[in-house]
Amino acid sequence: MAKGDDTLQKKKNKAIRKRNNRSSSALSVKVSAAIAAKKRRKAGKRRLCQGMCYSLPTLEDPFNDRHGKEDFKTKGSKKKTLPMKDETVPLIEKDASRRKGSLDVKISKKSYHLEKENESDKATDNLGKECIITSESENTEETEMEDDLHGAQQNHREISEFPSKFVFWCLSSIENALREGDAYTDGEGNSLFANSWGLEFSKCYATGKDVMETSGNSATNEQIAWVLSGAADTFVGKELQGLSFSSPFLIFLVPSQEKATQVRKVCKPLKSIGIHTVSIHPGASLDHQIHGLRSCEPEFLVSTPERLLELVSLKAIDISGVSMLVVDGLNAICSAGHSDTLKSIKKFISGNPRLLVFNDCFSHTYTAMVQYLLTGPICRLSLNNSITSLSSCIIQSVEVFTSEDKLVKGIQTQHPFWSGRTHNSKLLYILRKDVKCNKLVKNLKSKGCSISLDSESVDSNSRVSVVDLERILTTDIGVYDVVVLPSFVPSMDSYVQILTKMARQSVSGVLHSYLTKRDTELAGPLVEILEQCGQKVPPTLKDLQNTSNMRED
Repeated sequence: MAKGDDTLQKKKNKAIRKRNNRSSSALSVKVSAAIAAKKRRKAGKRRLCQGMCYSLPTLEDPFNDRHGKEDFKTKGSKKKTLPMKDETVPLIEKDASRRKGSLDVKISKKSYHLEKENESDKATDNLGKECIITSESENTEETEMEDDLHGAQQNHREISEFPSKFVFWCLSSIENALREGDAYTDGEGNSLFANSWGLEFSKCYATGKDVMETSGNSATNEQIAWVLSGAADTFVGKELQGLSFSSPFLIFLVPSQEKATQVRKVCKPLKSIGIHTVSIHPGASLDHQIHGLRSCEPEFLVSTPERLLELVSLKAIDISGVSMLVVDGLNAICSAGHSDTLKSIKKFISGNPRLLVFNDCFSHTYTAMVQYLLTGPICRLSLNNSITSLSSCIIQSVEVFTSEDKLVKGIQTQHPFWSGRTHNSKLLYILRKDVKCNKLVKNLKSKGCSISLDSESVDSNSRVSVVDLERILTTDIGVYDVVVLPSFVPSMDSYVQILTKMARQSVSGVLHSYLTKRDTELAGPLVEILEQCGQKVPPTLKDLQNTSNMRED
């Protein structure tokens, strides 16, 4: 009987297996066993049957039950990885008596995990270069979220010039919300992370000084997003330290209801981390707003000045403990007659809140208002390199005299400086070597002023200094609030350079210039700069300009 196909295939496969085994194993079983035993002997490992003849009893194993083997070690718990979806957990439980009807402050686990990662991360600066930011602490195993938050309360990170990861998380949430609502105005291909204004604002905000924005425009959605993200970062940091607030942390003053709606829309994504925002304006009834403020105490408050002052007068809200005040559209607010309202609001705020003023007016008319709001040292913020932007809140005083009268006037300029300025203000005289000012220099030396006509550097500790015009490029004139030009500069380029580099840390800058008939050719360009910056043009300078025009004709 013929064999079936299956039987023939099995026989064929068996022959193939034998042939493969013979070719792959060149050594016999006996030789292979000897080689394996030698390897175990050199490695210090024996079989169970060889244990007693190799290992000795120890104190830990007196009966040699383990045969010299080490204890079985379990692997440590793996590090927890980030969840794919954001999970919110309570950050700090708020006192129910302090807030009625409010939710617990919640924060994204993903965002705080990113904040606590200790590794080098890449970010893009305003020049498009990549900079590496390395966290200060060493890498540690991640535990439960409660332990992370407890550790953050003890070792909260210090403010750095570069934005924190939490700021970027807030920016990402705001940007996604704005793109969904078609409210993003910075272009489809651009991102808030690479916004040059925002990166510059972060550097100014990290200094702890008040900020004056002098671009000449009202705040855009992108600028509002950076301001709110920085404020949210500071607020959450203080909450982690155990601080509580009975007043709103931030007040954002706007000139109109439309602007209040715009700012409120940018604030909405921050609700997921427990930052509630309330918008109050004349477009809603007063009773409705009072009821809303009593039911939920907001962390951020967006309001028009007149409605906020009305609610404060009715004791519907307490703003005495406000930590940050933002004034947007100062020109529109003052033009509507609310200058006194701004002053009253600031008086109701006790302490020393951080201020950010969007100065959208270059006229000297509202300089006094800016000086009332910003009393301390400031940071100037502007991506507009125009003369009007860089010289904002600097008064340009121009007078025309004869040479003798001009010298006497230059000396007298020093007297109101001593009586009317604070001890932090500084005065700088800029002289020209080709114009004799011996009497002025002698008078200044008698008063103990620092004379640096021939030296390379200026004494930074002296309140009144004298420097040669040729050394302006190497002198930091940004620390001087008052600059006097007893002899006017020979070119307008030098004048513009002095105007745009002085008083960088103050809103009380004054530039005194004294002209004579020999400066007739510079009268016309000087008048143009004064009119461009919204400054007063004295009649004597107009006459000097007319004289120059008559000579040209």
